[in-house]
Amino acid sequence: MDIRTIQTDDAPAAIGPYSQATVSDGWIYCSGQIPIDPESGELVEGDVAAQTEQVLTNLRAVLVAAGGDLDTVLKTTVFLSDMEDFGAMNEVYARHFADHRPARAAVAARDLPKYVDVEIQCVARVRS
Repeated sequence: MDIRTIQTDDAPAAIGPYSQATVSDGWIYCSGQIPIDPESGELVEGDVAAQTEQVLTNLRAVLVAAGGDLDTVLKTTVFLSDMEDFGAMNEVYARHFADHRPARAAVAARDLPKYVDVEIQCVARVRS
């Protein structure tokens, strides 16, 4: 099995022993993205909407580097520190995915990395 590791400077570097994404047999498996600005390396300030905007920008950068994009995503998992933030996250999410509607799970997680409010991971296909 051929597995390719993805690393792009357009998204935050992995902060542990993992990669931004892996690609195998036309599938892209993206690690969870959190709201870190890849240029500054700093967490994005603001509410969950601002954080979700950065998370999806980061996720898209990883997908593009892997040969996909948001419109090739089949499944996402959204982790929220507080389910009260679901509506605000969902508004930003809907704008980024437009008419494309991948399968999704959204769960509350007690503590996310760096104590952010949102993290999103996904599985996508490489564009053919």
